[in-house]
Amino acid sequence: MSDAIALAIEGLSFSYGNQKALDDINFKIQLGECTILLGPNGAGKSTLFSLITHLYDTRQGRIQLCGFDIKKQSCLALAKLGVVFQQTTLDMDLTVDQNLRYHTALHGMSRKLATERIQQELERLNMYERRFEKVRQLNGGHKRRVEIARALLHKPSLLLLDEPTVGLDVASRKNIVDYVHRLAAEEKIAVLWASHLMDEIYANDHVIVLHKGQIKANGTVNEVLQQTDTASINEAFHNLTRGQTA
Repeated sequence: MSDAIALAIEGLSFSYGNQKALDDINFKIQLGECTILLGPNGAGKSTLFSLITHLYDTRQGRIQLCGFDIKKQSCLALAKLGVVFQQTTLDMDLTVDQNLRYHTALHGMSRKLATERIQQELERLNMYERRFEKVRQLNGGHKRRVEIARALLHKPSLLLLDEPTVGLDVASRKNIVDYVHRLAAEEKIAVLWASHLMDEIYANDHVIVLHKGQIKANGTVNEVLQQTDTASINEAFHNLTRGQTA
């Protein structure tokens, strides 16, 4: 596998009993590339994320993170992955700093390195001055910033985000969307972002449309528009999913 490939999925299928959730999924994400995953409810997005994060075991097909097989080399593969789940996973009764230090301890960082990495990530998100506040005192947008900082502490190659802006106000959403896109461009981190909001897609993003467990479109924004003969991603999504909402 090329060193530039952060995530490679080949022939991935998954079923819940007789119900097929994913059917022969194939795609790659390169370092520095921001890929937006679109799909209606029940399309298979959550199942796909559960397989990439190894919450579910891969039964058919292959998932590789930076060349490491998620099933055969799970520790090495998962070390390359940072995740922001849709539901917050921060401890509300701990401070921002305590939450982040717990994460650095899980990754075996020394206290000195942990302090440096926490400062670096919080400063980039304008949250360093609030590191000793309890998480429950933060608003939704600031909690999301802390979760993104936590996901980046161990310098992953792939950042996985599951609808991270749900419930946030417009300004907070824009700040997070802009920041993640800058990360991909400047730090060369690969991003896989599940979203149902079309305005979170930038012109140079890659887009994957997932519908009923199958990939219906995969390419740059322009490529998807050409494939579907449409003028906007919203129109393309509507046509590919027969009008179902994301």
